[in-house]
Amino acid sequence: MYQATTRQIVVTVKPAYLEEQSDPPGGRWVWAYQVEIENAGDVAVQLQSRYWQITDAAGHVEEVRGPGVVGEQPVILPGDSFSYTSGCPLPTPSGIMRGSYHMRNDIGETFEVEIPAFSLDLPGDHRTLN
Repeated sequence: MYQATTRQIVVTVKPAYLEEQSDPPGGRWVWAYQVEIENAGDVAVQLQSRYWQITDAAGHVEEVRGPGVVGEQPVILPGDSFSYTSGCPLPTPSGIMRGSYHMRNDIGETFEVEIPAFSLDLPGDHRTLN
C-alpha cells in the first residue's frame, strides 16, 4: 500500500499483478491498481483531471492525461472518500507509476494532489522503485 497526503486529501494506492491477463512470453504484464481518495479536510473537492507518469523497467516513460477517472469527475465531501480500480499493461515485468489529480474545491481554488509513486512488481519479486 502506498499513500500521500496533499492539502488534507489522502490518496492510497494498492497495486496487484493480474496473472490471468498477462502474457509474459508475448511481452505483456498487466497490473490493476485500486485507488482511494479521502477528503480529510473541511471543504468539498471535485476531481477534475488526472496525470500519470508510467515508467517501465527499460526506462521508457509514458504520460497519460485526461478528464476525471474511470469516466467520472467525483465530488468528494469532507469526511467522505471515492474509490476506483483501473489497470496498466507494461512491456516489462516491473515498473513504477506516479502522478497527480487536478482538484477544485468549493471555494473555487484549484490545486494538484499527489498520487504516491508505487511499484509494479511480480509477486514474490523484491519491490524496486525503478
